[in-house]
Amino acid sequence: MEEVVVKPVIAKELLESLQYKVQEEKQVIVHCCFPASPFLGNLIRIWHSTYLFDNQSEHRSKLIHAENISISPYWTPVPFMQDFWFTLIFSGLPKDCKSFDLKEVIPEEGGFFVESIKRNSSDVYRVKISEF
Repeated sequence: MEEVVVKPVIAKELLESLQYKVQEEKQVIVHCCFPASPFLGNLIRIWHSTYLFDNQSEHRSKLIHAENISISPYWTPVPFMQDFWFTLIFSGLPKDCKSFDLKEVIPEEGGFFVESIKRNSSDVYRVKISEF
């Protein structure tokens, strides 16, 4: 005998308040390309002090998770002569944000920097990483 699962009825007010929370907690996903390098033995890493800086306010979104790249102090080897892709997940940007910078704030030269990334409705981006 097959079990029948009845879909619960959720109060409209509760659904509306949850929708607000989802928008409030919306995350930003940035797929990053580190361009191919002619040098052997390249290493790459990301620091926890990497942020998205809203260009219209003082807001900065924190790095929540990094995929396919090591977090400092550890390193990830970069394949010889191949673009290297990794993904960064940040806390949400303000609703009225139109553009933002990705910046690695570190105590040495060579931090990642991508300037004036235009905001889109999906908050999923593909960028080419450069150093500043």
